[in-house]
Amino acid sequence: MLGQMMTAPLLISSLIDHAARYHGGTSIVSVNTTGGIEHTTWAEVARNARRLGSALTKLGLEPQARCATIAWNNRRHLEIYFGTSGAGFVCHTINPRLFPEQLVYIINHAEDRVLFIDETFVPLVAAIRDQLPALDHIVIMGPRSEAAVEKLPGITFYDELIAGGDPDFDWPSFDENTASSLCYTSGTTGNPKGVLYSHRSTLLHSFAGNTADALAITARDVVLPVVPMFHVNAWGVPYCAAMVGAQMVMPGPGLDGESLVGLIDTYGVTLALGVPTIWLGLLGHAKAVGSSLTSLERTVVGGSACPPSMITQFREEYGVDTIHAWGMSEMSPLGSVNMPLAKHRDLPIDQQHRLRENQGRPPFGVELKIIDEDGADLPWDGEAQGDLLVRGHWVLDSYFHISDEGLLQDGWFATGDVATIDPDGYMTIKDRSKDIIKSGGEWISSVELENIAIAHPALQDAAVVGVAHAKWDERPILIAVPVEGQTPSEDELLAFFEGKIATWQVPDKVVFKDVLPRNATGKVLKRTLREEFGQVLTG
Repeated sequence: MLGQMMTAPLLISSLIDHAARYHGGTSIVSVNTTGGIEHTTWAEVARNARRLGSALTKLGLEPQARCATIAWNNRRHLEIYFGTSGAGFVCHTINPRLFPEQLVYIINHAEDRVLFIDETFVPLVAAIRDQLPALDHIVIMGPRSEAAVEKLPGITFYDELIAGGDPDFDWPSFDENTASSLCYTSGTTGNPKGVLYSHRSTLLHSFAGNTADALAITARDVVLPVVPMFHVNAWGVPYCAAMVGAQMVMPGPGLDGESLVGLIDTYGVTLALGVPTIWLGLLGHAKAVGSSLTSLERTVVGGSACPPSMITQFREEYGVDTIHAWGMSEMSPLGSVNMPLAKHRDLPIDQQHRLRENQGRPPFGVELKIIDEDGADLPWDGEAQGDLLVRGHWVLDSYFHISDEGLLQDGWFATGDVATIDPDGYMTIKDRSKDIIKSGGEWISSVELENIAIAHPALQDAAVVGVAHAKWDERPILIAVPVEGQTPSEDELLAFFEGKIATWQVPDKVVFKDVLPRNATGKVLKRTLREEFGQVLTG
């Protein structure tokens, strides 16, 4: 016997319809890529999304045609999110920080038919245009610009394109498992891989993301997604915000501390989301200008481990709750969020604070486990560490256009992380499996050492890698980036580890650099550091 309840497919178009119907007057603030700030509403975003869906349909695109974007966080990008997927096409966001060769590979591999770009990326696209045979339409995200036409003949302009679309366009209905959006991994080893999300997975991810123990976005929030819209769909924030009608502040290309502090203080941002390197700049500028970040209630930090010192600074200097989260492109990306349990209210305050430093528990819809090198499950005791595996309603089962035989292990996806899980399900990422350091048969977490180092007031950035050692096979070294004007000594930095970590885990050496090498998503390229300093203890 089946239940006697209504059913409807879980489609992204229903999110923007809800935002327009019940939160139509709620403000969307957008920093334009070419300068200036404009104000719109969810109702206007919805109308333009329908116009866009109508215009793309009139172009004769086949269902599921990939429509790519190379753009920053702005209102037109938001409209494209909903207009493409809502009309039955696939929204393919591309990271503009990739090398041209990677851009060519990704666009051709995805077989993109349409490419939306902010005008600032015209020179980038003009340089590779003749290498993109499947691309039929390039759309500049703005009004007509003769300078852009000169560099890219035959282009279309977004404002003119949607002017010919129908604001009353009827969203098509289709199977909720239909593909909705496409993101490629950063490709640190080999070519980037495509992760193809469905309408169903995106809606379920949004429901989970908005639960009180996850991102907890509400209609009362002013949300600043600093995480770029080309990075795992801005962690799903545009969809979550539409689901509840939250006000949004779209920061455009200016992700420096000065720009972000200005937006937070001007528009009363309550929730901001981004990677740790972004928050270092924000905290530095807030301190320099004396901003108290009065409106900001919480930050969500992901992308890489958040240093405990940053969590402490947000809490003690600004009264901001920092929520540690973890995920990856293959997971849409939400995998876990650090929120306390009821029993934690009775713990001493210092223990409560320490609990907030790990990556947290998964929301309903995701399962985690850790295994040893033989594939056997490891206990959840907070001590045993092993390879982290995941499965769930918004976890991939194969990569786009790639043969993935053997990708899953008995239905579980191997994340490439090494982790521990405690009896309450709180997960701690110890390291990437390729970055964890094995010294004399014992494991050393580079993440743990980095978290200690970055708390030193004279350091702006830090990384730890394992390098060759004659006796112990591998030993950690610290690569330190001093704060401008500071000249900490090697002895001073190594002494900073005393009492915070076992003596045998303290790095053997400190080397100084002006900046750490990072990939297009901001992650430190430890392979590059190992190549540069791999023999520093043996040579």
